[in-house]
Amino acid sequence: MPSPYSRALWLLPALLLVAAVRLHGLADAALPDYDSVRNWQIVQEVAHGNLRHLFHHGSPLFSLVYAPVVWLTTDYRVFQHLNALVAVAALAFMADFIAREAGLRGWQVGLLTILLGTSLFLTFSGRDFTMSSWSLLCFTGLLRAYYQRLRQATAATLFWAVGWLVLGLCFNYKFLLTLPILGVLEWWRADGLLWRRGHWWRVAGLLAAPYLLFGVVGVLARLPWYLWPAIYYKVAFPDAANAAGRAATIRPDGLYYLRYLWDFESGLVWLGLLGPLVALRQLRRGKALSLELYLASWGWCLLAGMSLLIKAPRGLLWGYGIWYALAFLQLRRLPAVPMVVLVLGAVGLNLHRIQQQIYAYSPSSYPAVAAWLQAHQAGPVVSTVGLGLAPFQRPSDSVRAVVSSRALPALRQRGYQYVLLDSYWRVTNVAAFDTLQRQPVVAAWREPLLTSPLLFLEHSEFTGLGYEATLARQQAARRDSVQLRLIRL
Repeated sequence: MPSPYSRALWLLPALLLVAAVRLHGLADAALPDYDSVRNWQIVQEVAHGNLRHLFHHGSPLFSLVYAPVVWLTTDYRVFQHLNALVAVAALAFMADFIAREAGLRGWQVGLLTILLGTSLFLTFSGRDFTMSSWSLLCFTGLLRAYYQRLRQATAATLFWAVGWLVLGLCFNYKFLLTLPILGVLEWWRADGLLWRRGHWWRVAGLLAAPYLLFGVVGVLARLPWYLWPAIYYKVAFPDAANAAGRAATIRPDGLYYLRYLWDFESGLVWLGLLGPLVALRQLRRGKALSLELYLASWGWCLLAGMSLLIKAPRGLLWGYGIWYALAFLQLRRLPAVPMVVLVLGAVGLNLHRIQQQIYAYSPSSYPAVAAWLQAHQAGPVVSTVGLGLAPFQRPSDSVRAVVSSRALPALRQRGYQYVLLDSYWRVTNVAAFDTLQRQPVVAAWREPLLTSPLLFLEHSEFTGLGYEATLARQQAARRDSVQLRLIRL
């Protein structure tokens, strides 16, 4: 097996290349969505001792990790770049795991890393300020640790895997979705480790610990002790439709993700998704899974489970790296030259897609909007649904997002002079601004990101629309000449 030094010698330059791809043009890009801006604002609140929104999206550790950065700077670009580098670290974690367990040679490690790192969606999600980057890092840690637990039935490997699961839950409530997959894998392994010597209640205690700890923190901050688990309930069973009219969380659709993979990701994904099917004949209950079948089991379960819920490409965030890695393991069986040609060809096509679907939409006009408002001493501003302008305004809380034009008369009486008709309302399908579209415009700007297919697809979870309907809205938005219109109230 190649030495760790040999792996690192090829891994590090490959990671530098991936980091360059992830960070290219990011300094000129705005935060891409409402959640990214809201997270940036909440981190600042937490840094100053205001914990009112600590459990926003059920991810308290996300705000606590970034809060110390606020003491040095509040520039959103710093947070965006740091989050992008966390995603690169997650990639390194994944590539090292696959390389070690599969016994890859040094140059193969470099190829694998670049292939994983140029996934279109992983590149797109690695440029926001949401929990995705940390979620991916924790999932990779869980993937590595649980693989060792299946191969070595010891208390140490079991609790190490549980530790990663607990950490993931503190960053992303969607880690709850790993529990049924872990349950299936435990049943399949059938070694009884979980039930020996009281391990099960220690596992339960570890899983409960962060909820008890943060419950105490919540009480000290004058929040309900049950607020964090209550967010889970509200996500699963919303008490009312959101601003886009979406109320349900269950939406079976077996084609949504397959269409996304076909239209946007490399064709190698299909090799990773379907290739391991030929190894199913090796399955024996109670027998340790091979690396290939272990990864495939996670990928298949994620695809099946997420196909039942409301959709967005981030629903398969943990699956993309798995499928690219599995495709690489399939190609590894070829002679060296054809394998290198195929992988580098796939990487080249990925970079082409990244240019078309990410870089081309990156330059932002929000700074120009903020400069115009400052030059005209406009004061606080109303924005339609989106908060993209907020990081460029001073103070940032002078941007008020609304989901209906009915709120505008009251805001005008409170001193708001302008409303920014931000086309984010199209992305979110909040169709409540027809009257504004007929008002005289005092200034207008293009904002390419608000016509991005990936951004629209990412919001299909919010809108509840299917794949074709979402892209139909994107095509309609693309025909609009400008996306940011400033209107006097």
